[in-house]
Amino acid sequence: MSNKTEITYRRVGDYFIPNLKLPPEEAKVRLGKWGMLYKDYLFNHKKVVFSTLLAEGKLYQHCAEVEKQANEMYDFLIEQMKEAEGVTEELKKENQLEWVGRMMNIEAIAKEIVCDELIYK
Repeated sequence: MSNKTEITYRRVGDYFIPNLKLPPEEAKVRLGKWGMLYKDYLFNHKKVVFSTLLAEGKLYQHCAEVEKQANEMYDFLIEQMKEAEGVTEELKKENQLEWVGRMMNIEAIAKEIVCDELIYK
């Protein structure tokens, strides 16, 4: 069985440019914060990987998988650091300002770790 592909061209000035069509994405995937960060990183710093995934119709699926891993890692790190730092619901009731400050610090550290380990790798 022969898989024959016909390529059509259009003329632009003195040149013939192939009419290329990208394969459709398997399913429209909605990306969240981590997926968009990763897609932007690929676009700006890993152009070959970005173009290859886009041409194969796998870009959004790949970004969605990285996003899932990033969400899991972020949630795990938050819980682990809260326990290590003694940030509890009891602290939240006793001193809300202290709790908010410590939680913001934990979230910033977790975000930086996720970005270093998964997004900007």
